[in-house]
Amino acid sequence: MENKKEMRTWLDELNLSHPLVIAGPCSAETEEQVLKIAHELKNTDVSYFRAGIWKPRTRPGMFEGVGALGLKWLQKVKAETGMKICTEVANAAHVKLALEHDVDLLWIGARSTVSPFIMQEIADALEGTDKPVLIKNPVNPDLALWLGGIERIYKAGVKNIGAIHRGFSTYEKTKYRNNPEWQMAIEFQNKYPDIPLINDPSHITGKRDMIFDVSQTALDLNFDGLMIETHYDPDNAWSDASQQVTPATLVQIMKDLKIRKETDAEADYNKKLDNLRAQIDVVDNQIIDLLGKRMKAADGIGALKKSKNVAVLQSKRWNEILGKMVIEGEAQGLSEEFILKMFKAIHQESINHQEKVING
Repeated sequence: MENKKEMRTWLDELNLSHPLVIAGPCSAETEEQVLKIAHELKNTDVSYFRAGIWKPRTRPGMFEGVGALGLKWLQKVKAETGMKICTEVANAAHVKLALEHDVDLLWIGARSTVSPFIMQEIADALEGTDKPVLIKNPVNPDLALWLGGIERIYKAGVKNIGAIHRGFSTYEKTKYRNNPEWQMAIEFQNKYPDIPLINDPSHITGKRDMIFDVSQTALDLNFDGLMIETHYDPDNAWSDASQQVTPATLVQIMKDLKIRKETDAEADYNKKLDNLRAQIDVVDNQIIDLLGKRMKAADGIGALKKSKNVAVLQSKRWNEILGKMVIEGEAQGLSEEFILKMFKAIHQESINHQEKVING
């Protein structure tokens, strides 16, 4: 699959003066609920109204969607508001029903992208469609798997494609529901800069009060749009209540987001500069997170040394670390002076943590 300008034709033809916005409830619950939310989003910057019809859940017994009945409700949304409609498909049967009901855009979820078998089944069912198809990143952080899923759709003759970045599962507890792993999204953009890339802050954060910050980071990193879950009564939503925002909140988020100017004489320079700075911000946050994890390990070492009455400073171990880091740093183009200063500071902080534990 080669990068082609035509890959973003479906998005360019919308002639938007702002990033693409896809919004609507996590799940279609009732016809009244769907239409009420849709009418509140009418005449806003929302281009596509989304609603989950089939909901793959982690465990059985949870609400798994209303099924094909909800497609009729989406058709009413289009007829009454003029908004385009979209939903997730997870198998060939879903694709067939969605196309029969003239759903304008389909997306494939993270639990489907993780399986080449499922992706091929969906690709076969989508063969030749002119509907835009968006592919979410797989649950696990595997760029090749994500690209492989997109390639299967592309090879089925689907030319209107896009990607959705919704974060990745991790066994470690973080402030995110799904860790964004921004660097992977950046690598995706570098490989296929013309495939529209949409950010899903709802699934990344899992918390409505974090959606604005993640959305702003995505726009700073040149994402083409956002998919944000929206419900008029989020706390009582039948699925993913904590990550949905009200239509009024969504409108305010869209007003507050900073969008780069395209008419400025220095627009290209400013765009590239802002993008590089956003990449630095992402990496800086990762550095702080990693240092925090390193110090937690140091706390554990301190507790172990305390239990065995062992001295904090282990010179041989420290010299081995320092020598190894100098060599690895040089391979990354980092000077020996910088590596020594940085790791001496890290080592001192580790000693401080261990002494605090031992003396505590």
